[in-house]
Amino acid sequence: MTVNLKRLILLAGDIAIFYLSLYITLFLRYGEVGPEVKEGHLVSFSILFALSIIVYYIVGFYELRGMKNDTDFGKRFAVALTSNFLIAILLFYFVPAFGIAPKTNLFIFFIIASSASYSWRTWWNRIAGSRSADKRLLLIGSNRILEEVAAHIRENPQLGYEVSFWMKDGLRDKEFKHLAQIIVGNEINLVVIPAHLKTSSAAARKIYQALNLGIEVIDLSELYETIFEKVPLAELEEIWFLENLAKSHRIHDAVKRPLEVILTGIIGIIMIPIAIIVVVAIKFSSPGSAFFTQVRVGKNGKPFIVWKFRTMVTGAEAEGPKWAAPKDKRITPLGIFLRRTHLDELPQLWNIFRGELSLVGPRPERPEFTATLEKEIPYYELRYLVRPGLTGSAQVNYRYGASLDDAYEKLQYDIYYLKHRSFFLDISILAKTVKRIFVDA
Repeated sequence: MTVNLKRLILLAGDIAIFYLSLYITLFLRYGEVGPEVKEGHLVSFSILFALSIIVYYIVGFYELRGMKNDTDFGKRFAVALTSNFLIAILLFYFVPAFGIAPKTNLFIFFIIASSASYSWRTWWNRIAGSRSADKRLLLIGSNRILEEVAAHIRENPQLGYEVSFWMKDGLRDKEFKHLAQIIVGNEINLVVIPAHLKTSSAAARKIYQALNLGIEVIDLSELYETIFEKVPLAELEEIWFLENLAKSHRIHDAVKRPLEVILTGIIGIIMIPIAIIVVVAIKFSSPGSAFFTQVRVGKNGKPFIVWKFRTMVTGAEAEGPKWAAPKDKRITPLGIFLRRTHLDELPQLWNIFRGELSLVGPRPERPEFTATLEKEIPYYELRYLVRPGLTGSAQVNYRYGASLDDAYEKLQYDIYYLKHRSFFLDISILAKTVKRIFVDA
């Protein structure tokens, strides 16, 4: 079963539960569901259902990684249920155009729908994790990346992969000469090979002879991208970047800019009252300016001034620039709240409006750090191919970074974005950003 088919089944199940729950609610209340009852509820509740599906998407209910019955699922379900209930209250009681304010009906509906949705989701998660894998893998070779892939597949059966056989010694493995028998005996349909084996004519010949067994051959880097949504830098060579990053994203890059100008203009106007409150709060909570400016490195390595609300004490870098730590003592109590809610980044809408930042892209780093990062981390300067972003793939998929190792890990997400950037990926990252703020905080 393909990833898209799984998501489609989940979506269809969610929609069916919403409408069936509405029908049961109306039947319990009125004894029958005639045309007048339907007309009074169908359109209004359909709008609620559409918004509820968006909430489900934001909390990650359509991601394969999230299809597990763990504590994280319970937390996300609670957030989704609460959000949808608040949205329903807002729509039915504060939007006169809806025409109805169903108190009892709404209460009954949410009891039925939430119970049915939770049962449906937990059942699906259990099935997704227990059914036989669609992709039965043969791994060839052994390195840190293969170990990481194998461990993740083992811990997440809902992804649809299974490591059926592993020749850890690569070409020297005593079983390699029996490749065809291994493939048939273990019902393998996907052979995964690391980059260094691609240069071996002996390996290529042996795998080529097995193609008539109906197998698919995939690079380790490609499988790694699919599973983790990042690239394995240790597996890549210069030719990979020429083949993948030189591709044109002209339409995306051209249309993205005017859309961002319009969006930031609208959001900026809406957020003016909140910005005023934040400015006043900062001025009253600690001495110093409400705003903080800093030089960052942008597209093509060009420096620019980024604007933020101040979250640290004045003179925080008197001893020189350094990365902020998660429990940095320089951060004020109000600054902790502003950082957690990302309200400190509100002034960066001005940077987006000016074209120095994008809504989505690699986060801009300070020149004091990039000089070291460019020397220590291979391919780091590739981040400068696009405008940096207010949020990005590294920000939503990785913890706060404050070391070379963190910067290396985040670069793998950034290069994945450079390769795959599209409007769908941008929307997905923005949705994950909302989830990170309201669900993961």
